Amino acid sequence: MPKLKTHKGAKSRFHITGSGKLMRTKCGKSHLRRKKAPRAKRLYDEMIPISSADEKRIRRLLPYKV
Repeated sequence: MPKLKTHKGAKSRFHITGSGKLMRTKCGKSHLRRKKAPRAKRLYDEMIPISSADEKRIRRLLPYKV
């Protein structure tokens, strides 16, 4: 069986924790942040777990990261 290719876009966007959870960053992080409140800007810094509905699809894109 041939080796599977890792999806490079998914590799940069998702991280797997030590316990195996898939984490993602929030959208709207890169620009237009000057007008947002400091509390809202801090919320962009943390990563959040992905939806359980998307998990199977994203794990298929990252075959060797699991």
